[in-house]
Amino acid sequence: MGMEIERKFLVSNDDWRPGAPGVIYRQGYLLAEGGLTVRVRRAGERGYLTIKGPAEGPARPEFEYEIPAADADAMLDGLVRGGVVDKIRYRRAYAGLLWEVDVFAGENAGLVVAEVELERVDQPVTLPGWAGEEVTDDARYSNAALSRHPFRSWSRP
Repeated sequence: MGMEIERKFLVSNDDWRPGAPGVIYRQGYLLAEGGLTVRVRRAGERGYLTIKGPAEGPARPEFEYEIPAADADAMLDGLVRGGVVDKIRYRRAYAGLLWEVDVFAGENAGLVVAEVELERVDQPVTLPGWAGEEVTDDARYSNAALSRHPFRSWSRP
């Protein structure tokens, strides 16, 4: 069984920016209920269908399959529930781990989140200086939640 173990952080500054260019992502959800999600994604020139089970802390079952990009586009344009999440993903290595920094666009513009995938739940992580508040357990920051309740709609002080 596939397993995703991931921690998520708000990005506190732009020190991560030097490096390779990012990849444009579009993704939406065919299902997002009770911790189960079925996501369709366009990542650059590739399409993916991903099924994720309920999370237990930072871990959750995950199964991802490449699909034709045209199929991903058709699903994004006609089958998703909620909005499509647009972002640019950058990959940055730090302290032996690969971090993914997502700069959101559209209705989620202004949000920048960094994720790091781990091999085990208790794996130690050295945080880069640009990793701010941890939001792993804050469901508002899941992409599925952002498709239904975009960052721009949040009330902030």
